Amino acid sequence: MPGLIQSIERSSAVLRLLAAGPDRLRVGEIAEALDLPKSTAHGILRTLEHVGFVEQDPRTSRYRLGRGLLDLGDSGLDVNELRGRALNWADALAARSGEEVRIGALRDDRVLVVHHVFRPDDSAQSLENGQLLPAHATALGKVLLAYDVSAVHAVVAGGLLAYTRRTLTKREELARSLSETRSRGWGLSVEEREPGRAGIAAPIRAIGGLVVGAIGISGPVERLCDTRRQARPALVEHVTAAARAISRDLA
Repeated sequence: MPGLIQSIERSSAVLRLLAAGPDRLRVGEIAEALDLPKSTAHGILRTLEHVGFVEQDPRTSRYRLGRGLLDLGDSGLDVNELRGRALNWADALAARSGEEVRIGALRDDRVLVVHHVFRPDDSAQSLENGQLLPAHATALGKVLLAYDVSAVHAVVAGGLLAYTRRTLTKREELARSLSETRSRGWGLSVEEREPGRAGIAAPIRAIGGLVVGAIGISGPVERLCDTRRQARPALVEHVTAAARAISRDLA
């Protein structure tokens, strides 16, 4: 049986100490209260401040609990912030891939389109910002479900509706697809929501690796896939590179 992680125990003690009283505390006071070396207490506080769980008053150098603790009930990242951080990378992905780009986040058992970039051509297109997509039948949704067990339960409980003859409508099929998505680090859907269309997507991660969204491209199957209906490697690289770049910005 693996042992306990001391750094987590100490971090928990720091948070409990700050929550116990109304006064803000200095590093030295926290170190003394918990019988820690001052350098250890400082390192813990800097890490907790980095993730938003504590805040330091720049005027007095004292610490208090941070607003990040209020976000523990959700992803901790507002969709507008996600969109704002990803705008430039989404535009670049559309230019490199030649396909339309969507950024999505889970909303209950569906995918909310946070941002949509048109294909860089002159064809007629409709803006999809704010639309809700089926999570089990899209590449964006598969990526988001692959890292959220609770969301998978909600999607399955709501019924796996068939949009085409290729839609995954059985729990076991979806589980295998999500496992494959986690294994390779990106998701693929081929004619699962619309005949003749495919999608490739990759996860966007915040601090600590938490998946808070996904970015992906969609287009005709013959452009996104080879003759074996496998995603074209160059397009996969474009999508995953964009996801990594956004994740670095968020972290």
